[in-house]
Amino acid sequence: MPDPQPVPINAKFNDDFVTQLVLVLNTDTMREVAAKVAHHVVGKRLPARDADMVVCYQGQVMSPDVTVAEAGIAPLQNVSVDWVEKGVTP
Repeated sequence: MPDPQPVPINAKFNDDFVTQLVLVLNTDTMREVAAKVAHHVVGKRLPARDADMVVCYQGQVMSPDVTVAEAGIAPLQNVSVDWVEKGVTP
């Protein structure tokens, strides 16, 4: 299996006003991508919430276990991250 490769993405956490360049790995799951994006926003410009997060790519909510490579996310493509209440299937 090849080594994980870095993939810089343009990411925006919904309700934030800043789009960020976030470095993820092609082996990261959407759960990990959401956490990496949230790291730069939650607790800084947005308050923390007791909720899960989802990643949207090309207008579709991605399954939390799909990797960046499986989703087909290429360098510099746009993703958004949003809250979803725990136990709710997006």
